[in-house]
Amino acid sequence: MKNLLLIMVVVFCSVILNGQTEIIPKTTFTKMYLPVWLTASEHCLEVAKTMPEELYTYKPTAVSKSFGEQMVHIGYTVELLTKRYVQGMEVTPNAPDASKMTKAEILKLLENGFEYTTNVINTIEQDQLDETCVMYHSGNTVSRAFAFFYVQDHMTNHRAKANLYLRMNSIKPPEYTW
Repeated sequence: MKNLLLIMVVVFCSVILNGQTEIIPKTTFTKMYLPVWLTASEHCLEVAKTMPEELYTYKPTAVSKSFGEQMVHIGYTVELLTKRYVQGMEVTPNAPDASKMTKAEILKLLENGFEYTTNVINTIEQDQLDETCVMYHSGNTVSRAFAFFYVQDHMTNHRAKANLYLRMNSIKPPEYTW
């Protein structure tokens, strides 16, 4: 809960510092979606904080991502997918190397990625949400509003894997609440 409040304060401050006077999302969709997004991102941060730093290199198989790699993948792609699918920007993937990062650095990457998407939720206009985009992996054409669900679903997929890594190390994952 403290982190959710922190995210909200950060969003408020970043909006004020950018010269905007309102922090309430501009559209009916984003007003509905913001609390869902904040809850999902807060839960992901709780999962990341639960794993001890010495187990951030843990991976269940040789071909699996490590726990740290799962978290870096989430933190990095939240922003990348928001830019690509929600905002329609051209982006070239260039993910950081989790093996060279501390737990604190990975947590900061997650927070920054979540903050980026939160800022987009707060500022995006309806005409942008109504535009369509083609999803890279599936080839499906969806609205940019729908693309927010893809960003969250991608995060949830990797967070679920991270929860399993916790359990495989006899660590109880944070309770999911909604």
